[in-house]
Amino acid sequence: MEYKTISERCEARFVEKKSEFIGYLSPVKTEEEAIAFINEIRAMHRKARHNCYAYILRENRTARHSDDGEPSGTAGVPIYEVLRKEELCDVACVVTRYFGGIMLGAGGLVRAYTRGAKDAVDTAKIKVMAEAAKAEITVDYSLYGRLPQIFADFDARTESEDFADTVKVTVFVRWELAEKLKEKLIDSCNGKAIVDISQKLWLDFA
Repeated sequence: MEYKTISERCEARFVEKKSEFIGYLSPVKTEEEAIAFINEIRAMHRKARHNCYAYILRENRTARHSDDGEPSGTAGVPIYEVLRKEELCDVACVVTRYFGGIMLGAGGLVRAYTRGAKDAVDTAKIKVMAEAAKAEITVDYSLYGRLPQIFADFDARTESEDFADTVKVTVFVRWELAEKLKEKLIDSCNGKAIVDISQKLWLDFA
């Protein structure tokens, strides 16, 4: 099981027929964090005509969007659709509009708010979060050279290496591959590898 999110806040802006659109994207974990982010952007742009938004959370599979005064369906839904199509979650997006005096029409608004969200997404650093296991492998020095290729084959990420009487390597691997990695290590090391799989956590495998 895995999901896509972003690592940090980002923004992008453009002008369409004298209206300035500013798209903001932020990682959030809860509805409270999403609302706080939206309110923060609103406070930054009190003079803006609209601060439209959408957010998608893993928590309770929550999704919300708002047109914030734009015609129904022309702002919040397009922003939400960008997040959905990009398969992002635990994110909130606000697109601020400073009205330039020229009406865009419903189609123009949909295109503008879609672009505002998409441009922000395009600047983001995407994370692919997957359930991972922490594996601690202990081997003799003579077997250490066999490990890197096995780790590469299983896309295991090395956290640390401790060289003492033996070599102890700590790696993270996708949860569903943990037992297969253990079997491969023991087999490749002729039964002389000690493999301890313990922790279960979420890790970025992008």
